[in-house]
Amino acid sequence: MIDLFSSDTPNGKKVSIMLEEVGFDYNVKKLDLSKGDQFKPNFKKISPFSKIPAIIDHSNNNEEVFESGAILIYLAEQSGKLYEKKNKLKIDQWLMAQMGSIGPFIGQYHYFYHFNKGLSKTGEKRYFEITKNIYKVLNDHLMNNKFLAGLDYTIADIATWPWIARHNWHDIGLKNYSYLCSWYEIIAERPAVERGYKFMDPKSEIPKP
Repeated sequence: MIDLFSSDTPNGKKVSIMLEEVGFDYNVKKLDLSKGDQFKPNFKKISPFSKIPAIIDHSNNNEEVFESGAILIYLAEQSGKLYEKKNKLKIDQWLMAQMGSIGPFIGQYHYFYHFNKGLSKTGEKRYFEITKNIYKVLNDHLMNNKFLAGLDYTIADIATWPWIARHNWHDIGLKNYSYLCSWYEIIAERPAVERGYKFMDPKSEIPKP
């Protein structure tokens, strides 16, 4: 059994979707970020930077893992799924692209444009343009690739998809990027993705393009 310490965010959804994909049993330990649950000492022992998600794997000597990308790799290696050795380099590159660019930049756009609109016009414009470029880069890549690392669905797709699932926050227009939109819809139709998306709110619906 795995304890998943998380909140209903794109990073949180990465791990819930992965757990559903590999079929591992898990309990959700909800952290209310607005109340500062992530800063409580017991959680900081697991996740030193007070970031969600984190896990404790009780079936593997109570192994503790923090950082969403590391958790995806851990779960892939434990399950033997979605992280083929022969394609590991490509998967790693797109996973790191999500961790280092896609998530942080879109996250900043959410901060300035969705949560604090009007706080900084410079911030809104800067991160709108960066997010728009991310859409273009992904769309261009997916023109010649079914999934991010090639023909197979992997942890790189699982890491990236929840960020695009907030496309209705972005005012960019997912339908304007046909290859990215197709990739998004294919993944959205996976039963494990739907279950993982709803891991904290069974009534939530995956946004349509």
